[in-house]
Amino acid sequence: MRLETDPYLTRYAQRVQGMSASEIRALFAVAARPEIVSFAGGMPATSALDMEAVEAVAARVIRETGATALQYGGGQGRPELRRALVEVMDHQGVPAHADDLVITVGGQQALELIAKCFIDPGDIVLAEGPTYVGGIGALTSHQADIRHVPMDADGLQVDLLEERLHALAAEGRRAKFVYVIPNHQNPAGVSMSIERRLRLAELADEHDLLILEDDPYGLLTFNGDTLPSIRSLVPSRVIYVGTMSKTFAPGVRTGWIVAPRPIRDKLVLLREAADLCPSNLTQMVVEGWLTSQPWREQIKRFREVYRDKADTMLGALGDEMPDGVTWTVPVGAFYVWLTVPRGIDTSDLLAKAISNRVAYVPGRGFYADGSGGNQMRLCFSYPEVERIAEGVQRLGELLHAELELVTAVYGDDAPQLRARRTGQASGLGG
Repeated sequence: MRLETDPYLTRYAQRVQGMSASEIRALFAVAARPEIVSFAGGMPATSALDMEAVEAVAARVIRETGATALQYGGGQGRPELRRALVEVMDHQGVPAHADDLVITVGGQQALELIAKCFIDPGDIVLAEGPTYVGGIGALTSHQADIRHVPMDADGLQVDLLEERLHALAAEGRRAKFVYVIPNHQNPAGVSMSIERRLRLAELADEHDLLILEDDPYGLLTFNGDTLPSIRSLVPSRVIYVGTMSKTFAPGVRTGWIVAPRPIRDKLVLLREAADLCPSNLTQMVVEGWLTSQPWREQIKRFREVYRDKADTMLGALGDEMPDGVTWTVPVGAFYVWLTVPRGIDTSDLLAKAISNRVAYVPGRGFYADGSGGNQMRLCFSYPEVERIAEGVQRLGELLHAELELVTAVYGDDAPQLRARRTGQASGLGG
């Protein structure tokens, strides 16, 4: 069979040469089959929205302001929406002024614009390990050298970050910034403790460090509590990214960046070069939602939905997982991070999982360095509650069978097989 070659290979820019589809995107087509319980894509439960209210807001925008909604807008985004988003952040205790915001096409464009603003080929970025696959994609598309800092149940291990910073300084180098998702991290599901947030803010001052704080999930704590944002602790050193994708709907593709004003000005120029301006139509729908609807109550509804789904998944994991499998216990948002015994490769296992009618995302997709081979992300936000236990049962059956194979090969020396099963992993490393 003749392999197809790319006739344009010699024409691409160097930064494009190594780009490939993420493991998550490659899963979407097969995982969407109705017989498969998909824990793969991190999709919110938009079915929990008041659809009649969404329809009314959208219709009113077209009916009353259609000529404006369908026209070009400004590159920074509508000031009315920026003021409404300041209220959203204030609800979470994140300080900001409307002038500091740049509206983006979701949080993903925000990450890409920031990478474009700061990264030259070979520049170092420190990031949690594991970290968001879209963040990896944005950074690597600009040829960043991503170096991971391990996490545990309290989030980023800030003492190890400090070691990395000292080591870089000894080499005469420094990181362009550190990328963190402090609240209900994607993919690990853990949140950074208050003590570590405070220490991270101190390190930013001590090492002249810039922090990229990605916060899609901060309002989705199951009990409604919030921890101080990194921005609230050290605002001049933080670029903050927010999105309406998790607290309203991803289809409106509305995110934002809060940045010190010199950085904001550069980001506006970059976004104008990329797509001229964000959509007035979707901005005005979001603005209408935030100014005319009880969005705080809607967020409470999302919290209840996700708490019930998380409880279902965690209970099923406790019932179905074999010894040697560990997982994190989220207190908000969408994700559980599962670690299986060494000897099982979750990328290789995926085809069998699909055959067993369950899908997940292999752990390697969340590392830039190839780590995570014995880990996987499970997302509980999208499947219906009754299907979550069914999917975990299928995954448990598969892992029991795989562990029997590993035991047959290695005998009593099978790695990690005697590890204590627990609902709380002591660490997240692969």
